[in-house]
Amino acid sequence: MGDSQVKNVWNADLYDEKHSFVSAFGRGIVEILDAQEGERILDLGCGTGELANQLHQTGVHIVGMDKSGEMVAKAQAKYPYISFQTGDAAALPFQEEFDAVFSNATLHWVKPPKQALQGIYRSLRHGGRFVAEFGGKGNVQIITDEMVRQLEAAGTALEKEQFPWYFPSIGEYTALMEEAGFQVVFAQHFDRPTPLDGEEGLCNWIHMFAGGMLEHLNPEAKEQVIAKVEEQLKSVLFTKDGWVADYKRIRVVGIK
Repeated sequence: MGDSQVKNVWNADLYDEKHSFVSAFGRGIVEILDAQEGERILDLGCGTGELANQLHQTGVHIVGMDKSGEMVAKAQAKYPYISFQTGDAAALPFQEEFDAVFSNATLHWVKPPKQALQGIYRSLRHGGRFVAEFGGKGNVQIITDEMVRQLEAAGTALEKEQFPWYFPSIGEYTALMEEAGFQVVFAQHFDRPTPLDGEEGLCNWIHMFAGGMLEHLNPEAKEQVIAKVEEQLKSVLFTKDGWVADYKRIRVVGIK
């Protein structure tokens, strides 16, 4: 999911094979959602459908939405008994249709955040809940700071609009939630060091999630920057078990 200016470059196969941690870590936020049988729930930014399927198994009526058509197609092929659709979190079409809106690892892609929160609020029935986890202030800052340094060393500056994410503090985001009409009943910011799969884990992560920062480079220059980032971060983020990304997450729950 994301804003209309972010290119839709998701690779659903790479996402499933190399970045399964996205849905695996989402299981904690599923427990906070505490879905009840018969509820109608929107999974916003459903990816390839793993958490939507987990929710379906609890007896809820789940609708999965993602901005990536490739992700939606793969989710629908894997779980044909669930309703999936392509859509933008910043332009939700729903009106008081859901008991809950659930979102894992998505809302840091969505700019501007106000439009998403207003749409989420409209999508909920009175008393419905918004339960989300996504990248918070300082998320992957070690990686992205080094990418910026290497871009500058290569003679190219990163423009503000090329930074693909929105990583708010709790204070910033909960204020926006309240402005949209929510009663904020839970908010948490925490570190989550996240293993990246294999020797190529950091390189794969950059290609999958941070490609927007390098899209102005030709392929050779892009690989040179990535190689320099790996070289500089090896002593910081590489352990005997492989690469570990410096994730920081926020979790929020709001009631309409």
